[in-house]
Amino acid sequence: MKTKYIGIAMIAIAMTAMLTSCNEDFLDKDPTTKIDGAAFWKTDADTKLGLAGVYRRLQSGFYGQGKLWLDAYSDNALDRHSYYGFGDLTRGIVNSTNVTSTFYTIPYAGISGCNFFLDNIDKSPTVDAKKTVYKAEVRFIRTMFYFDLVQAFGGVVLYQTEPATVEDAKIAKSSKEDVLKFIHRELDFAIANLPDEAYNGHAVKASAQALKTKVYLFQQNWSAAADLAKQIISGGKFQIYQGGYQNLFLTATQQNNPEIIFSTKYLAPNNPQGGEGVLVEIGWYGSIAPYQNLVDAYEMKNGKRINEAGSGYVAANPYENRDPRLKMTIKVPTEKYINPNGQEFKESDPLLTGYVQKKYLDFSKLPFDRTKTPLTDQNIVHTRYADVLLMYAEAKNEVSGPDASIYKALNEIRERKGVEMPKVDETIYNTKEKLRDFILHERRIELALEGHRYYDLKRRNLMESTLAPLKNPGGAPLKFGEKNNVLPFAQSELDRNKNLVQNEDYN
Repeated sequence: MKTKYIGIAMIAIAMTAMLTSCNEDFLDKDPTTKIDGAAFWKTDADTKLGLAGVYRRLQSGFYGQGKLWLDAYSDNALDRHSYYGFGDLTRGIVNSTNVTSTFYTIPYAGISGCNFFLDNIDKSPTVDAKKTVYKAEVRFIRTMFYFDLVQAFGGVVLYQTEPATVEDAKIAKSSKEDVLKFIHRELDFAIANLPDEAYNGHAVKASAQALKTKVYLFQQNWSAAADLAKQIISGGKFQIYQGGYQNLFLTATQQNNPEIIFSTKYLAPNNPQGGEGVLVEIGWYGSIAPYQNLVDAYEMKNGKRINEAGSGYVAANPYENRDPRLKMTIKVPTEKYINPNGQEFKESDPLLTGYVQKKYLDFSKLPFDRTKTPLTDQNIVHTRYADVLLMYAEAKNEVSGPDASIYKALNEIRERKGVEMPKVDETIYNTKEKLRDFILHERRIELALEGHRYYDLKRRNLMESTLAPLKNPGGAPLKFGEKNNVLPFAQSELDRNKNLVQNEDYN
């Protein structure tokens, strides 16, 4: 992936080629061969293989390790090798020829896989009760793809079943409102039929509830978002992991982790992360380079911002006595990585911002050399309990302003063992406006470099004002160039589907 990512062609009707199978134990075995569509759906094992193939769709693009790069389309970090072209996009250069196809083709390839499964599962002899759960899992995953499409493009082409022919796939886009109605309907089915239990690698009820909460936040339906997040909290099946903030993102501690609500799974040796994996990409290459602005956002250990009176910040020693999450997320210039031979590990390329991402790095596998590093199979976390607490706090504050339940949710995150930051100062953050700013700040810190910041800023219409004060390492001002918070469809997609109309202001 050291070269610029090239998106795959849109797969609107890829039926027999859509699945890469796994052995009988679903997601707990390495994949072997491709499914022969003509001879499929004869046994329950076939159904399980088909479901595993749907899950494997999540290993591509911004659903796999690419998700981390989404923070480089924000004020958090630089996509220093321009894998996804975010350098141009964050300078306001946005058009139908330079937006990465990853925003569009990967979700549609996933939707195609989901539709193929849903269109055919009833041919299987699998008992109906199991079929219902499998359908709920797949319909949940399909909504993940559609929600990301809506967040990126607004209204999009809606395929509720697999088109029979290439020509049948060339249809007009549905409105954003209609796609969101479809998403809510699908998530309601998933919530009603997924098991109400802790996450074990398959989607569960809380996975769908959390995604629906996020959709409500996108729509600024604060009351519904707060109520649904509260259901997850009250359910008691998830909690803040106390075994180390940084360990949430390492293979050894991700299995049965009480904080993880949904993730993309990998398994070495035959089903590792694609390309060179995060260990090489962000460890050796330093591909995601955090901005100074993000580093400065971390509080001091006493809970004060670095520019506040009494913070204790010392410019000559800027990384000491800071929120512990800083050094668990970002490698700072005073830190060294030591290889097993005792020598200092150096990234392959100069660090353009002076910083490199640390979150998701497994130091037991130093050096992060593509010729020596074991294949990476860390799962990519999409939703965790801390995110649910933050969504609850944000939504509840918009409904009623500050209250005890909001402070409790925020403090539960800040008091995590090993982080142990002070509780929210209720004498300072005592109005809706002040607490809103604090919650969005806490989201930035807690979820930094996990791929959330871009969409958080967009849904709050904060992207332009947040980027405006910043410059990239070349001195170019950052700028939010999209009109109305939507991206343009790629010209190649417009050429392929003449019924697809370009988004307004990009013609």
